[in-house]
Amino acid sequence: MSEGIYETAPYMQNRELSWLKFNERVLLEANRTEMPLLERLKFISIFTSNLDEFFMIRVGSLADSVLLGNKLSDNKTGMSAKEQLDEIYRVIAPLYVLVGHAYTSVMNGLSKHGFELIKMKNLSGGDLKTLKNHFNHNVMPLLSPSIIDPKHPFPHIPNKQIHIAVTLEKKKGTTFGLIAVPTELERLIPLDGGKGSRFVLLEDLILCFADLAFGTYRVIEKCILAVTRNADFDTEEELLDEDIDFRQHMKSLLKKRQRLAPVRLELDDPVSPELLDFLCARLMIKPAQVYYSIAPLDMSYTYSLGRYFEKEAYERLIWPAHLPVNPLPSCERRNLMRLVKEKDLLFSFPFESITPFLSLIRHASEDPSVMSIKITVYRLDAQSKLAESLILAAENGKEVVVLMELRARFDESNNIEWASRFEEAGCRVIYGLVGYKCHSKVCLITLKESGKVSYITQVGTGNFNEKTAKLYTDLSLITANQEIGRDAAAFFNNMLLGNLEGEYNHLWVAPNSFKSNVIKSIERQHQIALSGQKGKIFIKCNSLTDREIIEKLVEASMSGVEITMNIRGICCLIPQLPALTDNIKVFSIVGKFLEHTRIFCFGEGVDADIYISSGDFMTRNTERRVEVACPISDVDLKERVLWMLDVMLHDDTNAWDLYSDGRYILRESIDPKYPKSSQEIFTIEAKAKAELVSNLANSKINNDFALIKSIKQFFGRIFRM
Repeated sequence: MSEGIYETAPYMQNRELSWLKFNERVLLEANRTEMPLLERLKFISIFTSNLDEFFMIRVGSLADSVLLGNKLSDNKTGMSAKEQLDEIYRVIAPLYVLVGHAYTSVMNGLSKHGFELIKMKNLSGGDLKTLKNHFNHNVMPLLSPSIIDPKHPFPHIPNKQIHIAVTLEKKKGTTFGLIAVPTELERLIPLDGGKGSRFVLLEDLILCFADLAFGTYRVIEKCILAVTRNADFDTEEELLDEDIDFRQHMKSLLKKRQRLAPVRLELDDPVSPELLDFLCARLMIKPAQVYYSIAPLDMSYTYSLGRYFEKEAYERLIWPAHLPVNPLPSCERRNLMRLVKEKDLLFSFPFESITPFLSLIRHASEDPSVMSIKITVYRLDAQSKLAESLILAAENGKEVVVLMELRARFDESNNIEWASRFEEAGCRVIYGLVGYKCHSKVCLITLKESGKVSYITQVGTGNFNEKTAKLYTDLSLITANQEIGRDAAAFFNNMLLGNLEGEYNHLWVAPNSFKSNVIKSIERQHQIALSGQKGKIFIKCNSLTDREIIEKLVEASMSGVEITMNIRGICCLIPQLPALTDNIKVFSIVGKFLEHTRIFCFGEGVDADIYISSGDFMTRNTERRVEVACPISDVDLKERVLWMLDVMLHDDTNAWDLYSDGRYILRESIDPKYPKSSQEIFTIEAKAKAELVSNLANSKINNDFALIKSIKQFFGRIFRM
């Protein structure tokens, strides 16, 4: 087989096209009429921001491959970079039609609740006069219109900044012009002096009165546009040959992001061939990269609409506020270190609160027996209580080691800021290894009591981020298992030394042992099935793209292993193909919270090998990142995780089943009177458990098996599972 050419298989599909199917599922949430209107609008906004990032990163990377003449093909389908781009452009065009329909439907619904976003072309009389006055006094002074001719070159259009493009006419003929929409002004402009509920968008206002900005020129055509630029820059190349400060290096790269090559042009309306040809030529893009959107080209304003509604009206348009519960008895909350020494603890976000973990770190920062705190950081909240506790620990003389990943995409600036604060406080900050992002979620507390060193370890599936812990589903294991602690201590020592070849007894650590252990676990179930026994695998992760893992799963399926996979996003494996993947079922849950938990279950019941992990089954995770998977060994916690997987398996509200033809179909409820939304069940379960625990004065452990069992039985009756 020649280099870069791969054998294709009927059970594989392209990762980019699979991702687009996922984003379509996100968009289709906006069509669910049972959902509050502003929540539907947020799903449209999430869809558009997802698509923005897809163009900036994935399309940008493919465009670079074409430009550089790279002949490597997709290792699942054999498609070249150009073939993938052509198919991406073709598939995306209908999505703009869908988003237009969804946006129109939601906005029509909101108008019935007193919120109208009106097009300037639909206004007249007094409204137009008022807005013209507002434009002249408050907007026009901030505009910098430019014409494009031999003496006035085409200006740089920053990534995703909205502009107005115009065709201008004067005595000597026609030319073109641009106006940047000021980012410092409010996007929503209220009519009726701000007392009503009618609004226009800033860019629509500027579009309407663009002729006033160009003086003696006559505007004969105009449109709203936004340019998306390639943001997939190389953070490593310069580091290979130069001894430079990585933090300063990242700052300079972030500045480059705004100036990279365009990969998409969005317009609010079709334009003349002359204007389209001009824009495509100047931006060096093809007509296939031009998309027309009924929805605004920047939907970020949707997250601030609450201030325009009365409280009661607003509450009818959103989901009830979600408040994660603290699952610990009030008598145990102040001394989590003592509690975890008695039994492993497992917290499920966002149903349960991250507060216990934050309290643990706060307590550790002040406890005289704590010698050090070591932690990996990928994304931090801008107002992080965790970071403040780490700084306090350093100020209290404890050793604090922060393995900070500055390359967390689109969070780089925030991480650079926190890295500076950590260093100023006396923390030891390291930035991972060249060529490998550190995506693991590990925290190690080292104690010395009565002359003996011991460990408390946290291993999770999600970031140490208070904000996302309220929005993403994740698991966080806190354990005093000393074998896990010794592995974690070895992990941090290896990271400090830049050693990726470390060996561990219990943790699976990428890139050295994560993938090989996953494959061994699949092969073990394969052999069990070949021996005539029941092989079983349940995988929950965000994406599946690693070809070797896919092939091992297919082999296991062919031997009779029952494989169930809850894959939220990209899935390059096609299930239910006769004689190949007919023992594999794949479904995706898209709901109120972002599904983010990674759980690997090999076997059946409490005898199964169960791991939680920071990494997905993507090649970038298995081979090019530092990821950590940790076993769940406590029987009660195994019971809990198995129950959670079963609840997800029976979700008939937010689950989409993947079929052999590549289509995802929303699962229908067997009994509409008793819908089984896994996220809703986990929300109710967390509240019920917290209430039960608070009433048990003698309860010391939040994961008491009898308590969990009674809750399972309770939900079995309620939801008929």
